[in-house]
Amino acid sequence: MAVAVEIPKKKWVGQVREVVLGATETEGGTRSKTVTIGGQRTLPFLDFEAPMPNPPRVAVEIKDHRPADWSPILLEAWGEAVDDPATWAKAAEQLQVDLLILSLSLTDASGQETTAQQAASSVRKVLDATGLPLVVFGPGQMDKDIELLVAVAEEAAGERIGLGVCDDKNYKTIAAAALAHGHLVDARTAMDVNLSKQLNILISDVGLPLDRVIMDPTTGALGYGMEYGYSAMERLRLAALQGDSMTQQPMLVTPGEEAWRVKEAKVGKDVPEAWGDWEERGISWETLTATTLLHSAADIVVLRHPESVRRIKNMISKLWNKGE
Repeated sequence: MAVAVEIPKKKWVGQVREVVLGATETEGGTRSKTVTIGGQRTLPFLDFEAPMPNPPRVAVEIKDHRPADWSPILLEAWGEAVDDPATWAKAAEQLQVDLLILSLSLTDASGQETTAQQAASSVRKVLDATGLPLVVFGPGQMDKDIELLVAVAEEAAGERIGLGVCDDKNYKTIAAAALAHGHLVDARTAMDVNLSKQLNILISDVGLPLDRVIMDPTTGALGYGMEYGYSAMERLRLAALQGDSMTQQPMLVTPGEEAWRVKEAKVGKDVPEAWGDWEERGISWETLTATTLLHSAADIVVLRHPESVRRIKNMISKLWNKGE
């Protein structure tokens, strides 16, 4: 006699906030679509406990000019597209990704410091070349980030782009720029639950609604601290589901950047033969890093190699559609 077994289900009291990236023409922008992240009432892919309204999203990182510090494997994969941000954006869109990340450089192609006008021009090229929602990252130096991102926010007014990174040093200015021009912020901290929560509180206190904040808790690559980042993200999501309002933000992480700067992915010469094919090794490092982070609670993974994008999109599709 068969006995029905009821699968135990956890009922959570909290819910991750939904955040919308991009604005269509009817919403005051020019994007061909919007992307919604968040909204979960359960842990990743456990939709037997509660509906998951939005799947994890895949983004591709592009640069404002040919990057000098990227692996030749990546440059070969993208070909001549890396010489122009608009062409690169179109090539990325053909992979059917959900959104783009444009990373601004500290210096331009001639080695001179990137100006606010150049940053705004790069963003305009990308916005005109593709209808995908956009997130723009500064070069990672506080003063320069403020200078460039304020100009970018004004140039992209109404497009509901993401501005990053917004941290505990620049949040007042970046959040104000987002508030003034209808954008979101990417709130980045070290891998720490309390720091992430505190930054959300600070950003909220200056008036930016929490439905315009994406958490960026940072992470390491496979073999380089990813476990610590996984744990921080998992604890943030558990706190959110348990009802902590200031941790209920969807999360973005950058496995592409992290994976392609470690030696196993970046170096192809004078390495042990057992490491195998360089290109496959690098792609696998990025893919495995992204896969793990998706299971920890990532709502957006930012990738660099086209093949990694294909593999991660396929994985998400199978988990989301249960292999159909």
